[in-house]
Amino acid sequence: MVLYTSLTFLQVPTILYGTYLLDSLNPDREAQGTMKACKAKAGKDRKYYCYFELTLQIIGGKWKSIILYHLGNEKILRFGELKKAMPNITEKMLTQQLRELESDNLIIRNVYKQVPPKVEYSLTEFGEKVLPVLAQLREIGIQYEQHFELSGHYKDNPEYEQPCGLRKSSGTAPKLLRK
Repeated sequence: MVLYTSLTFLQVPTILYGTYLLDSLNPDREAQGTMKACKAKAGKDRKYYCYFELTLQIIGGKWKSIILYHLGNEKILRFGELKKAMPNITEKMLTQQLRELESDNLIIRNVYKQVPPKVEYSLTEFGEKVLPVLAQLREIGIQYEQHFELSGHYKDNPEYEQPCGLRKSSGTAPKLLRK
C-alpha cells in the first residue's frame, strides 16, 4: 500500500518521551542518550512542553482525527453527514469537537443564510497538512489488525471494507491514501 507520504517513524530525528526530549542529532549533548527536560511554553490558552504534546492537544482524542479523516476524504461535509459517518458519537460531542477544530484553525465552518440553515465543514490549508499523519496512523491500524488477527470477526460483514463506514467501497484506496 502506498502512503500519501514517504516519511517513516525511523526518519524522525527526535524521540519524545513524556515531557522529556532526547535529541539524537544534538552535537552539544554530553553523552549518548542523555535526556534534558523540555521547557514549558504557553500561547493563547495552551500550555505545553514539546511540539508533540501541542499536536496531541490539537488533534488528540477519540473523535478529532476521525472528523479530519472524513473531511480529508470528502472535502466538504454537513453536520448530518459527519454524524452518519460516526454513528457512535453524540451530537453534543460532535458539536464540541467541531468547535474545537474550528477554534484551532483546522476546519472551516461555512454558514449559508437560508431556511432551513445550511452549514458545511471543510479543512483549512493547515488542516490538510494533518492528512499524511492520519494516513500513517490508519496504516498502523491496518497492520495491527492483520498482525493480531482482529479482522476475523468482521469478514462476513459487507460494511467491513468501507473507510470508516462513510460510503461503499469502490475497490480503491480512500482518497486520503492516494498520491
